[in-house]
Amino acid sequence: MARRLHLARLEERLGEAPAIEVARSGLRDVADRAWLVGGAVRDAALGADVVDVDIAFDGDPSEAARRIAADGEGHPFELSGEFATWRVVARDGGWKVDVAALRGPSIEVDLRLRDFTVNAVAVPLAGGEPLDPAGGLGDLERGTLRACADRAFADDPLRVLRAARFLARAGFAPEPHTAGLARAEASRAGEPAGERQYAELRLLLAGADPLAGIGFLDEVGALAAVVPEVAALHGVSQSANHHLDAYEHTLEVLRRMQEVERDLPRYCGEGAAAIAERLAAPLADELDRGDALRWAALLHDIGKPATRRESGGRVSFIGHDATGAQLVAGLCRRLRTSRRFATHLGAMTRDHLVLGFMVRERPLPRRRVWDYLSRTAPQTVDTTLLTIADRLSAQGGDVPGEAIAGHLELAREMLAAAIAWEDEDPDPLLRGDEIAAEVGIEPGPRLGAAVAELAAARFAGEVGDRAAALAHLRAWADRR
Repeated sequence: MARRLHLARLEERLGEAPAIEVARSGLRDVADRAWLVGGAVRDAALGADVVDVDIAFDGDPSEAARRIAADGEGHPFELSGEFATWRVVARDGGWKVDVAALRGPSIEVDLRLRDFTVNAVAVPLAGGEPLDPAGGLGDLERGTLRACADRAFADDPLRVLRAARFLARAGFAPEPHTAGLARAEASRAGEPAGERQYAELRLLLAGADPLAGIGFLDEVGALAAVVPEVAALHGVSQSANHHLDAYEHTLEVLRRMQEVERDLPRYCGEGAAAIAERLAAPLADELDRGDALRWAALLHDIGKPATRRESGGRVSFIGHDATGAQLVAGLCRRLRTSRRFATHLGAMTRDHLVLGFMVRERPLPRRRVWDYLSRTAPQTVDTTLLTIADRLSAQGGDVPGEAIAGHLELAREMLAAAIAWEDEDPDPLLRGDEIAAEVGIEPGPRLGAAVAELAAARFAGEVGDRAAALAHLRAWADRR
């Protein structure tokens, strides 16, 4: 895909970035030893805003980082000892600068040792003409991803993931020779540290076209090395409810999830604005809840290969939700994600079947609505959106149209109920210690059940004040 470069305004675009302004000020005495490289130059050349800044420095990167931090009142820390890289972050989070030592005796050598030609363009920190020894600006204009050297992937197999990320986020198409180089090292893509793999996968799945990135990883053979749980879905045939095997179904769920993202009013009704706000909320690991939903779409069925059973011509995957949640936990440990992200993702995987089993019970009494809300909280909105994408993706011959329509209608009802419940969040009518004293229930599992029963009764409209709550719990305790 050809792009128009804005080289005449390159210096202007770079000068508008707060991070570059701080770096220029902090390194004013050594500016002749520093160059802007990578994404900042690439984005400015494309006319985009510059957010993150990378600097190649001829000297000790810790020295440069501390100079920037002192001048800009930022916080410096070592990002990678292996790659001699330091990061400086503004105390208010408004800017970020990464400083790395030159990888060779000159900036020209450094650029030729980089991953792709579109990242191998430098501009002197103090300003000046771009340095482009590998022809990166031409590849940038053509939308071509080209390795800087034949050893690019052999020197760092993480670059296979990075190629997929460029495909997903910017639409850069690897030229054939580069794709071949990536294929030759694809089996090693799982060797780099888990957190490095996770960083690339985060950016890939949050990109404009995550399916292109996943497709590239699968095509060159890297998916099995990095996310074998997803690669194992290939060829896993499903029941007549599905028109695709488990792998193609997973890709379809991810595609449908993007469709839901783009048209929340259609799938969420009047609560679309409130849901959009929730999905944009930060979750963990520089991801928001909407990003996490894409991860859930990719991983929700990874328990199927281990649970597939066939009897009398019928295929089942009983327990794949729980098995999948366990596999998600293991994958998150391998990628070294935060505990919060792992818990959030595991809960969606565990509960993604619940709503589907409730469709045949419609219209649901308030107690059953509560059962769903309390089971899936605090991921109720997220899990419900996942079920929408999952339902839209399973349209085999045994699925009547009314079943899909019924699921979508119930999902809208549950989303509305979830938003109302989350926004209300009333104080409990009775605290646990009050229930113990007034109803005579000892602390322990039975007291926890009493607290849950009172919450359900209140949601269902069965009790509305303290006196009614006490009477209800006494009768409930007597029955038990």
